[in-house]
Amino acid sequence: MENGSEELFYGFWPLMKRFLLLLLPLWIFLIGYSVGLNIIVASILAGVSVSIVAIFENLKLKREHEFIENGNNVIK
Repeated sequence: MENGSEELFYGFWPLMKRFLLLLLPLWIFLIGYSVGLNIIVASILAGVSVSIVAIFENLKLKREHEFIENGNNVIK
């Protein structure tokens, strides 16, 4: 029997990724600006936050690929 929670996560991630790519840089910029950082520094931190989402997605895909490959061990 397959785990149904993974199916829910895969359906939820594309929606969550779109929200994170849109709102995370804005939140980081506003937090940095309200703390008193220079506008340029706050903008750079906001831009870096987008790459964090992409890195997380790549790590998740690599783990999934390794899990699938471990299940395909066939003696030839």
